[in-house]
Amino acid sequence: MPGLKNFKKGILRDGWTADIDDYVIVCEWALGGNSLLAGDVTGGISAFDSISGHTLWKRERNHDGLLAIDVHPNGELFASAGQDGRILIYNALTGEKNKTIEVGPEWVEHIAWSPDGRWLAVAYSRKIIVFRSDGKKKWQSDNHPSTVSAISWSGADELAVACYGKVAIYDVVTECVQQQLEWKGSLVSMVLSPDGDIVACGSQDNSVHFWRRSTAQDSMMSGYPGKPANLAFDSSGTLLATGGSETVTVWSFQDLGPEGTRPGELELHNRPISSLAFAPKGMRLASGSKDGSIAIWLLQKDGDGELLGATSLDAPISRLAWRPDGRAIAAANAVGKLTSWRIKN
Repeated sequence: MPGLKNFKKGILRDGWTADIDDYVIVCEWALGGNSLLAGDVTGGISAFDSISGHTLWKRERNHDGLLAIDVHPNGELFASAGQDGRILIYNALTGEKNKTIEVGPEWVEHIAWSPDGRWLAVAYSRKIIVFRSDGKKKWQSDNHPSTVSAISWSGADELAVACYGKVAIYDVVTECVQQQLEWKGSLVSMVLSPDGDIVACGSQDNSVHFWRRSTAQDSMMSGYPGKPANLAFDSSGTLLATGGSETVTVWSFQDLGPEGTRPGELELHNRPISSLAFAPKGMRLASGSKDGSIAIWLLQKDGDGELLGATSLDAPISRLAWRPDGRAIAAANAVGKLTSWRIKN
């Protein structure tokens, strides 16, 4: 396997680095890409200017253990959630808190705004709760078989929920289950294709399971050394990038794939993949690893790829996030560093 020292930064151009007090678990772009938000395990949230890296504002200990941040589609608001069972909604420009939603005593592990910003979905233990944008509760599901492991929107009103043994697709307006995709196993991750037709899940048994909702096709890709906890679709829905080892495995859904096809294998990292992110448009993929390395790849429709650049932050990568225009990428790591690089076109 090639080593990182053999490669240059390539299209990664110098940007800036900010030091944060603790393990950075999430970073997301706000205000149309003019601001980069970062949240750490102590509950601190900070905002940085996208060009200079200067701190715009900082709010400490917003939660007793931050677990998630999601930026509203308008880019001007964002929500955070944590181990204290609360959801906080902020103004992204000023960092001022607009609203507090007291969900309950359990952890709130996953949150997601709907694509039109009307709904905020919340994974709360074994339940899903959907709030209106004003913070009022719209609907709450019954208990699922296990703690909800992932949520993802498919269109403005359709919500996919992964748990033990199934993915349930809800219509949040009618509050009914539209479809159930069953699998006898524990699902640890989930991603939907941009058109919502393909649902892919990483499983506890070291496999990736996927369903085509339009045809009821049900398939499994096995043989991963570890749990595929990181999954990402490109903007066309043609390529599915998966972790599960130090190699990025890329499955192509063009034509009748991926069944009966050979996946692309991207080799550079020396420890398991910890984050994957496709650029907003095109087939550039960023991969981050527990060895601290970051790589940018240009993929082909068959899943094979060319390395465009690589670097290292010397500590496990916790999150990668492309700026909405695709001209910068940010990485957060386990020792409190947040770095943004410009991308050469």
